[in-house]
Amino acid sequence: MLRPFRRHPRIALALGLAISLGAAIVVAANALVVISSSGDDTRDVAKLGHAEAALVLGAQVQPDGRMSAMLADRVSQAAALWRAGKVDRVLVSGDHHRWSYDEPGTMRDALLAAGVPASAIFTDHAGFNTWASMVRARKVFGVQSAIVVTQGFHMSRALYLARSAGLSAQGLDADLRGYGAQGKKSDVREVLARVKAVGDSAVGAHVLLGPRIPITGDGRASWGPPAPPLAH
Repeated sequence: MLRPFRRHPRIALALGLAISLGAAIVVAANALVVISSSGDDTRDVAKLGHAEAALVLGAQVQPDGRMSAMLADRVSQAAALWRAGKVDRVLVSGDHHRWSYDEPGTMRDALLAAGVPASAIFTDHAGFNTWASMVRARKVFGVQSAIVVTQGFHMSRALYLARSAGLSAQGLDADLRGYGAQGKKSDVREVLARVKAVGDSAVGAHVLLGPRIPITGDGRASWGPPAPPLAH
């Protein structure tokens, strides 16, 4: 199987250099993301400073409408932040690309059930990825300081992108249990996701925006059907 490369040493050299370069980019991007946010998150609500909003990132909702374990734990931690007086508002940001699948609406309902006042809960229906959630938090909702709520495997990338989008950010880990195979798959995917994060922040990747909904107002203003998005 190596004969074609022996016959064409220049191709073999170019292929080897490409593989080496790709590996170097992956390593460098992961190092940048992890080092830039090291030590800026905790699982202990009491250790966090006050912030304008908790920014709760979306995760899978089951076909029957139940939250996945990861999402349920994120919502639980967000409610704990509210009860501790660490945030003035809670912004839930996730995927709502079709009417039958609604991450932010599911999170909002769970927070209401946990006792968070309706006026304090904002929903971002176009948080299709982490970069979009961060940019929209800053530009659509006007958030300046946030406590990002997500699992530990995702936290470094989330904080890196939050700061790249102009947010002053801390992190609250939502690892309240083991996640089995789902957690292992997430760890693997995160390696390449960090490379994309560096690229998105470097070029200012396009994000769909919309009408401004100040985080200082009443969260219920954000609950209606999402308006047609406007270009970045």
